[in-house]
Amino acid sequence: MFKLNDINGIKFYTIPSFSDSHLVRHAFSTRVGGVSTGETASMNFGFNRKDTTENVMQNFALLGSVCGVDANALVMTKQVHGSSVHVATPQDIGKRIEGADALVTNDPQAAICTFYADCVPLFFLDTRRRAIGLAHSGWRSTAANIAERTIGKMAQAYGTDPSDILAAIGPSIGVCHFEVDTDVAARFDDRYVTMSDKPHIDLWRVVKDQLLAAGVKENAITSAGLCTVCHKDIFYSYRGDDGKTGSMAAVMQLTQKG
Repeated sequence: MFKLNDINGIKFYTIPSFSDSHLVRHAFSTRVGGVSTGETASMNFGFNRKDTTENVMQNFALLGSVCGVDANALVMTKQVHGSSVHVATPQDIGKRIEGADALVTNDPQAAICTFYADCVPLFFLDTRRRAIGLAHSGWRSTAANIAERTIGKMAQAYGTDPSDILAAIGPSIGVCHFEVDTDVAARFDDRYVTMSDKPHIDLWRVVKDQLLAAGVKENAITSAGLCTVCHKDIFYSYRGDDGKTGSMAAVMQLTQKG
């Protein structure tokens, strides 16, 4: 399970195995503790939501102040629900990487950041090579196996062995609420689809199986098990809020080598 933290009124989640490694500072935000107002109240990180850039940047500063990630070192995605993985370097700091749905880095100077409001956040930590990754795994990205692509990019760029990876599946829409049309359901194996009035897809199970197939050990995978639609009091949910919502952020930064 993920751990819920409440510091100075800012609520955010961390991954115990990642914290225990002492290799990273990280967080998955909630909607609680920021300065945004209206439909994005109060901890919105979405630049494309009904909010101001000033509010978003202040929210980043607030989150960074409690989780230890440097808000001035962020490399961010500009997501397209695809499967592109970008290797982040200090030269990317302050940028939103066009078309990227995943980021990897082995440089402590760069803090990586991805955005969510129901899609599945995936966290990766190579404890041996000291490299990290974040992936935004919505249904299209999941169908394209962005989990495997992110691990593959870490292997290519840093020599990562999947058996050295700690991985985590963050809060996102659960099978209870992920109702889809039949053409979407057809993109997934039947074992991940349950039928009600319409098909429902279990994205958590899909991505876990993708991680295992890519070589991550089962005991190295942490699952939050938290549905963003079921818990709208703490999470933004695009479906649950009928599109009138904000965005959460996953942030991670390597600690400096000792």
